[in-house]
Amino acid sequence: MLNFKQSLTIAAGVAGAFAFGATNVSADTTNAVNASTDYVVQSGDTLNKLSSKFNVTVDSIVNNNNITDANLIVVGQHLSFAEKAKTVETNNQPAVAPAAPVQAPVQQQQAAAPVQQAPVAVAKTQTTTTSTGSESSALSSLIARESSGNVNATNGQYYGIGQLSPQARAQYGGNSTDYNDQLNAMKSYISARYGSAENAWAHSQSNGWY
Repeated sequence: MLNFKQSLTIAAGVAGAFAFGATNVSADTTNAVNASTDYVVQSGDTLNKLSSKFNVTVDSIVNNNNITDANLIVVGQHLSFAEKAKTVETNNQPAVAPAAPVQAPVQQQQAAAPVQQAPVAVAKTQTTTTSTGSESSALSSLIARESSGNVNATNGQYYGIGQLSPQARAQYGGNSTDYNDQLNAMKSYISARYGSAENAWAHSQSNGWY
């Protein structure tokens, strides 16, 4: 039968052990919350992978981090998973288990990285196409104003679809009645004097000639 002193000793030991366990749970919970609320994007990460990894929806990640394009996240970007953090804190579950699979997305980074390059190439192609279209439109506008496309059009000393002067024709050609010959001469003149057909057309609109 235990005496009063032994009972006090046992009770103190149990209380101490219980307090130690509670402290560990609180520390683990805090670490789990911090890890899930401030995550640095690694190469190869996608919102779908992070959604599965942290058990949150893609929409939640997008809304919590003000992401405008759900298909694009940047290496080194900090993401917050607030909903995941609340779940861990409420359940008092240690965040030790998820530590092991952290390396898995990193191993897949080589295959996933090139996917993000495709939109860049498309954007460049569209820009080039738009620029080329503007040049062609400006050149057509100049021809229409100067000669209406008539290879035999004359205005004093000026001749052809581009109405080039004798000095310009002597330097760039375009003395024949061949449309392509006159067009190439006109392009060479514009390139040397204005740099582009758009600039030449802008000058023509302002001054009535180019």
